[in-house]
Amino acid sequence: MKAVVDAAALLAAEPGEEVEGINLLIPADYDIIWSLVAAAIIAFGFYKLVLPKFTAILDERTEKIEGGLARAENAQAEAAEALAAYQRQLTEARAEAARIREEARAEGGVIVAELRQKASDDAARILENAQRQIEAERQQASVALRAEVGSLATELASRIVGESLADSARQSRVIDRFLDDLEASTAAGATAPAAGRQEG
Repeated sequence: MKAVVDAAALLAAEPGEEVEGINLLIPADYDIIWSLVAAAIIAFGFYKLVLPKFTAILDERTEKIEGGLARAENAQAEAAEALAAYQRQLTEARAEAARIREEARAEGGVIVAELRQKASDDAARILENAQRQIEAERQQASVALRAEVGSLATELASRIVGESLADSARQSRVIDRFLDDLEASTAAGATAPAAGRQEG
């Protein structure tokens, strides 16, 4: 290492001048001037050639970043708008579903009421038809019974009287008189127990 320092001292020293101590590390004035000129030329070249390219690249990068941020903000705004639209549609769909459910319930209630009314009407109609049929059958049975009782009464009366009651007018009078007597005796028999119950 001492050899390198000695060599630097010999090169830095002017011919005939010996350098010692701290002056060994300080360059000569002409070295400083030529170094400053070279640095100024390099700085000027850097300022004129390299720095504009760096600035253009940095500006381009800044534009890209700002454009990306703007696009991101636009995308975020569009996403927020789409989310709001989706939420509105969802709310509308829920309201529509609730309205449809309520309409279905109301229609179901109306249908049930109509079916109940129809069933009630059908039951009333069936009951009325059954009562008419029962009444018709009762009347038919009464007519058949009256005819049967009449023929039996005519036969019995002809046996008792000993003459034929083949004449229809006479037969009809005898039958009517017999049935009237039968109804009167039945009615008297029905009122007598009722009067007995009232007295008791």
